[in-house]
Amino acid sequence: MNEKLLNLPPIAEMMREAGLEPKKQLGQNFLFDLNLTLKIARAVPDIANSVVIEVGPGPGGLTRALLMSGAKKVIVIEKDKTAAPILEKISAVADGRLEIIYGDALKLPSPAKGNYAICANLPYNVGTELLIRWLHDFKNVASMTLMFQREVAERIVARVRHPQYGRLAVLISMVADAKILFNVPNTAFVPQPKVQSAVVQIIPKNEKTVQLLSVEKLTAKLFGQRRKMIRGIMPDVDWAKFGLTGTERAEELSPQKFAEIACKIML
Repeated sequence: MNEKLLNLPPIAEMMREAGLEPKKQLGQNFLFDLNLTLKIARAVPDIANSVVIEVGPGPGGLTRALLMSGAKKVIVIEKDKTAAPILEKISAVADGRLEIIYGDALKLPSPAKGNYAICANLPYNVGTELLIRWLHDFKNVASMTLMFQREVAERIVARVRHPQYGRLAVLISMVADAKILFNVPNTAFVPQPKVQSAVVQIIPKNEKTVQLLSVEKLTAKLFGQRRKMIRGIMPDVDWAKFGLTGTERAEELSPQKFAEIACKIML
């Protein structure tokens, strides 16, 4: 392990020296606990051979853990430049393995070529939006190890008929397998959020030819009125062609059924 990384001051101390505080408007909640950040980093599959993209590194708590865990290279995308002095100090002792990009991850193209892993404590206000964007560009993603609010994590892994089952679970199951790895208590964050968090791992399936945009449009329409029967939302569809009566609700349709319908209905 790189001794220079180990000898850096704790993140909390570096933030105090730089006069930095988390910004509520950017959804920033930082993890300072090295044991937790290392646990997240070491969950990245084949990290020693991986280029890892991290969005929203803030003062670099997880960034340091990824580097200390042996990532081949870490590319961080940070919207808030006030953390630059800390990130630059980490970069100076990272042996050329850290690349820093300042900008909005929602507007930037992927900074890596070929297969890469994504590992991040995603900002609460853009986490779901980023995830859906990555699903549409999944051909180059080897794995995603992401922290979300516990409620969002449950929505990601929910199965048909579960109360949390919805658009997110359907879209992810089209292209990947997802599971919750472990929970992270709100007491681990600064500032302390009201909600609990969880780390989710999403691994792409081999088949990546699903027309995700069509499924996304269909799920938006049906889950947009999830308490209504599907024939009441789309009365012109012959549901019998899909082995359905039309009295079903969106939460009763499996991801496979959504894919089947989306392939034959133009929205």
